[in-house]
Amino acid sequence: MRQYFGRKALIYALTFFVAVTINWMIPRFMPGDPIQGLVARAQVADPASVDAMRAHYTNLFGLDVPWWQQYVNFWAALLRGDMGISIWAFPTPVTDLIIRAVPYTLGLLIPAILLSWWAGNRFGAFAARRKWLDNTVLPIGYLLTATPYMWLALLLAWTLAILAGIFPVSHAYSFAVQPSWSWEFLGSLAVHWVLPFSSLFLVMFGGWAIGMRNLIIYELESDYANYLQALGARSRLVRGYAFRNAVLPQITGLALQLGTIVAGALVTEIVFSYPGIGHLILQAINNQDFFLLQGAFLFIVLGVLVANFIIDVVYTLVDPRTRIRMQGNAV
Repeated sequence: MRQYFGRKALIYALTFFVAVTINWMIPRFMPGDPIQGLVARAQVADPASVDAMRAHYTNLFGLDVPWWQQYVNFWAALLRGDMGISIWAFPTPVTDLIIRAVPYTLGLLIPAILLSWWAGNRFGAFAARRKWLDNTVLPIGYLLTATPYMWLALLLAWTLAILAGIFPVSHAYSFAVQPSWSWEFLGSLAVHWVLPFSSLFLVMFGGWAIGMRNLIIYELESDYANYLQALGARSRLVRGYAFRNAVLPQITGLALQLGTIVAGALVTEIVFSYPGIGHLILQAINNQDFFLLQGAFLFIVLGVLVANFIIDVVYTLVDPRTRIRMQGNAV
């Protein structure tokens, strides 16, 4: 087992290195000059002052050295926990901006992922045993899982916020309140959270429900299910075995869909002007902010890798065949 997790750790470390390297390269392939916008904000007319300011900022951000040295400096700073200074929000450090945005992104992602996975699997398993419900959930599930996150977010914002006026259309809380632990702020936070959460939950819920429905039907028609029924086993017992076997591919599917889920959350944040990582990425792209873009992508890479590692561990706990295979390899 130790050898198995050692190989896994090596794979994750190599993946992290490659992903962070690509993360460093992407902003530098973008067209435009990241210093130009920063200099333009100063509104200096004197050409000599403009040149001096450009030289100062270029040196400050370490862009006056060859690309290979920038890459080495990037890793050296990253290992110290320094992600640089934001060009868009100069002179705020990138770490501070990400720390402010992370709670909003996690507040959307974690409940949406866990609740949609749990509810979708339960509902799909239940629908597989009810023909009338199966005829209803199947087309609705296909419609939901084929719906882009952004389109559903726009639809919810238009119907429930603009037309009905039930929920606010943008931001994470009302501008009339200040962030605090007061009931007024928490209530405003919850009301603004409903629409972004719903757009993520509904799309993922449809996918999990369809997947579990198909897996349950396959398991109930398998040889072991027919054998148990021939022995006179109760239907509840057979369905319990079928659900435990069917949930294993769903755990694997959760690991494979994490990247898509994160991307959907970022687009949803942009639609609702939600101040999470997606909002930071949009501002970084619009302002050619190399360092903010690197920091935001780094958070996404780390989040996906950590979540996949947790799912790997959970899979070994719920599937005894995996544990036996790992012990056999260790021996």
